Amino acid sequence: MNKEEKEDKFSVREILTYIVIIGVILLIKAYVVTPIMVSGDSMKTTLLNRDVLILNKLAYKFTDIKRFDIVVIDDNNEYLIKRVIGLPGEKVEYKNDQLYINGKRVKEEYAREKTDDFSAEVPEDNYFVLGDNRAVSVDSRYFGSFEKKEILGKANCVIFPFQRFGWKD
Repeated sequence: MNKEEKEDKFSVREILTYIVIIGVILLIKAYVVTPIMVSGDSMKTTLLNRDVLILNKLAYKFTDIKRFDIVVIDDNNEYLIKRVIGLPGEKVEYKNDQLYINGKRVKEEYAREKTDDFSAEVPEDNYFVLGDNRAVSVDSRYFGSFEKKEILGKANCVIFPFQRFGWKD
């Protein structure tokens, strides 16, 4: 084998290696984690407009969706980032800016804006979501609840801007 043939074989092997690496990255992005950008102020002050988060697409393959999780919803190819408030089969109420689930008061541990009074029944296999900035958030109060299959995953890790890097709850 002469030197040119060795270089050609090395080039083919190198190209195949890069193809495999790119394929693995694309699979991870499609099925495991992907970046997603916050658009708007509906989750302010927890998440800010143009924050870049990691969307964990596997989060709910192994665990249940929990109250107060920050999730990404696919609403006809528009991605909404909201907080889960009501779980399947629950009655969600706000009275005097207090959250009640099935008639029992539930304390909220995160910063949020005042919530006007309302009441909603959450159908089975559905989730009721709200933005933290209730004055501007368009959420389940307007759209209704979302089916589990519409929830793409959990998103509570800010990766950019770097000064905001970290887990948000």
